[in-house]
Amino acid sequence: MITTLKDTTSAQIQNAITKARQSVGAASGMVFTLLAIPTADDYDDAFDACLAAGREHPSRIIIATDGSTRTERLDAELHIGDEIPGEVIALKFHGELMHHKTSAMLPLLLPDSPVIAWWPGRAPEDASADRIGKLAGRRITDAMGTDDPLATLVARAGTVAPGDTDLTWTRLTPWRALLASALDNHQSPVVSGRVTAANNNAGGLLLAAWLRSRLGVPVDFEADGGPGVTGVTLSTEDGDITLKRPDGKMATFTAPRTPPRSVALRRREVSALLSEELRRLDTDKVFLESMACLPSTVNGNEG
Repeated sequence: MITTLKDTTSAQIQNAITKARQSVGAASGMVFTLLAIPTADDYDDAFDACLAAGREHPSRIIIATDGSTRTERLDAELHIGDEIPGEVIALKFHGELMHHKTSAMLPLLLPDSPVIAWWPGRAPEDASADRIGKLAGRRITDAMGTDDPLATLVARAGTVAPGDTDLTWTRLTPWRALLASALDNHQSPVVSGRVTAANNNAGGLLLAAWLRSRLGVPVDFEADGGPGVTGVTLSTEDGDITLKRPDGKMATFTAPRTPPRSVALRRREVSALLSEELRRLDTDKVFLESMACLPSTVNGNEG
């Protein structure tokens, strides 16, 4: 069921939700409120990702973006019972209301439940200090959705706070799982490492920082032609452990006294990344520790 409201208010939106629920039935156990704040350019992809996440996580999803008119008004589109177990509330702010999103969104938050904020592209310099960020216990950004991913990620390392995460980190989950498994099976001490990735790929830099924070050894980050992260080499006293993915789909794993084997390592869609992040509501301490190693990783490469 889709309900469109023009020049509306938060109270009118809440009333419309109540009426719609009387028609389609009560929501089934909504577990949190997700605040998505895309730019106009990111809106369509963000909306699709929110719908996909809503099917996995029954929730109230509020998507807030800027409108194109100077007239001060708020428009809303409600998706309730529209093939998702929760609710999607799309808000478009026009005129001066663009600068006052928080006051309109606050009354629409689910009571007594966690709040998560997601910026698909451009995000505040300090998400935890942002007015919308202060509403949320978890804040999700995406350095790879910006014009300069490396610079954005390094800048965020200076303001990162408990509850923050970045989809750059989520993209690395399969890499981290494979490398952790490899080190469990080959316990010879690692003496150094190298990560290769496409030019200006924030994931490659963050993967190098994670390895540095976990292993306590120098890990270089080198740019190549991509796509995405293309390889990791860990030099041990027993020989090299390597994971190479030149095509963004299949990787080859090699290790001392182990025959090479192929591993599926496909790059994932944003909807899958968002759904993964929504499965945890606590602070990701390993992410924070890895972000703390970013400056030293960059400085080590510059040296």
